[in-house]
Amino acid sequence: MRHCSVQVRGLLTREELDRYNALIEVGSYLEDQSRYDLAYNIQKEIDLLILPAIERLKDKSRARDRATAEYLESLRGEIGEDE
Repeated sequence: MRHCSVQVRGLLTREELDRYNALIEVGSYLEDQSRYDLAYNIQKEIDLLILPAIERLKDKSRARDRATAEYLESLRGEIGEDE
């Protein structure tokens, strides 16, 4: 089973995280039993489950980029005032 990143896992809600952990456990069991046909469906379900957390991570990244741009713009303004 493919795990999602720690960053994405950190943005899962409690319900999503519980479901994610249960699906990983089931998928790992199926892989141990060489039931890759069923494990594939579990992996698809995991991929769908983590999509909202991925979007939350993207939103945080965009907000950080905006804050960085505003900070750099304020620095440019201070440099312009000094001259």
